[in-house]
Amino acid sequence: MPDYENQTVGKITVAVSITFLGGAGTVTGSKYLVRSDEQILLVDCGLFQGYKNLRARNWHEFPVDPSKIDALLLTHAHIDHSGYIPRLRNQGFKGPVYCTPATRALCDILLPDAGHLQERDAEGANRGGYTRHRPARALYTERDAESSLKQFRTVDFRKQLDLGKNNTAVFYPAGHILGAASIELNIDGKTIVFSGDVGRYGDPVMNDPETPRKADYLLIESTYGDRCHPDANPADALEEVINSTLLRGGTLLIPSFAVGRAQLLLYYIWKLLQEERIPDVPVFLDSPMAIDASEIFEKFTDAHRLSPAEARAVCATAIYTRLGSESKRLDA
Repeated sequence: MPDYENQTVGKITVAVSITFLGGAGTVTGSKYLVRSDEQILLVDCGLFQGYKNLRARNWHEFPVDPSKIDALLLTHAHIDHSGYIPRLRNQGFKGPVYCTPATRALCDILLPDAGHLQERDAEGANRGGYTRHRPARALYTERDAESSLKQFRTVDFRKQLDLGKNNTAVFYPAGHILGAASIELNIDGKTIVFSGDVGRYGDPVMNDPETPRKADYLLIESTYGDRCHPDANPADALEEVINSTLLRGGTLLIPSFAVGRAQLLLYYIWKLLQEERIPDVPVFLDSPMAIDASEIFEKFTDAHRLSPAEARAVCATAIYTRLGSESKRLDA
């Protein structure tokens, strides 16, 4: 693998060039730089997360002048695909960010939260003195993130987007989370499909991903490409864990991603309650972000399988704790 200091993990040369700036060799920091003679486009703009050596890559100089990038196409809202956008804007990117309406709604909560966490981490490092930087700085702030949202432009699924220079893009449902898309980019006479993160067929909540119509080149995520998901029914497994915990007089704590996974867990708990397979015990959703994401889940009923009434019922399964004081009382 080439040295990342060159900001190039791999390159495919077609009628245009595609440079991988993340999401290759690691599962975070997804960015595809697409260059032709007339346009520079970026597909996804993710933040590197995890180990310190990965997070340090967020501070590297971008390999092209961000002000020269004509547009950014965003597959979905998860931070490893969207979280670098405020940083790119601070470095001079002024173009539009194209995404689906549900992705925009999720970014409205995810990006400012990411900025808030950056600020909090910097403040903690300065206060605790565990940094070699004097002072430690946030990669970007909550205000930076809010400003970057002004560049977002929404695109409906399956509608052709005119990018200029005779180049177009079409967003297709990819399952995964609300608004997630595979992007068909038609540029310089070639069709390049970027899968984004692909959901599972037969998911009880999310719609099935749609298969792209055609592609000269297909760039597909492969996080689970070397294994098969188990055949076990998640509802059965969750039923067993909940009941065995309650029989011992215990309290069940379920950590989960706030966007996507939390709503799927609420669905399974709702179904188990409806079928009287678990006792009617209090369920708490102790995460402001997961609460916000659940409210967006109720709003975008065309983006998943559930009816409006079912979506409301699923989200009403949990008691929401929005305040720190409520969370502390729950801990106690």
